[in-house]
Amino acid sequence: MRFYPPLFFQRIWVQKFENDFRSCTVKVSKSFLNKNYNGSIFGGTIYAATDPFYALLFDQLMQREGFKVRVWLKSASIQYLKPGRSALYFTITITDEMLAEATHALKTAGKFVKAYPMEITNKNGELCATVMNEVYVRNLHQGETPRVAY
Repeated sequence: MRFYPPLFFQRIWVQKFENDFRSCTVKVSKSFLNKNYNGSIFGGTIYAATDPFYALLFDQLMQREGFKVRVWLKSASIQYLKPGRSALYFTITITDEMLAEATHALKTAGKFVKAYPMEITNKNGELCATVMNEVYVRNLHQGETPRVAY
């Protein structure tokens, strides 16, 4: 994913995926390509960094559970708490409880929608932003055929 253009040009680096896509650690490097006029990381870069990862993890995990799914970020909100004057980091983890809740919803309702928090910190561990990402997962086994690739 390091060379995926929307992430690459914003200097958003996936550091690692762990535990069979149960966790992901991301670094947002500060560079002249994403620095704002105050010398900190552009807020849009921080926001973009959080966009794909819950959807990606849920997609991989649901496929491993045998589901055919369509997954995307339904909504998001961000609170900037401190300027990102150095590299920023975040890790998200899908717990057993989160996976069980999604699996149950897909089997019973055919879809799963839930918001999850994220914390973005600087290299000193100081909290710079908080994000709420609402993930949407649809079970395609219930008669829907995919019309577009995602």
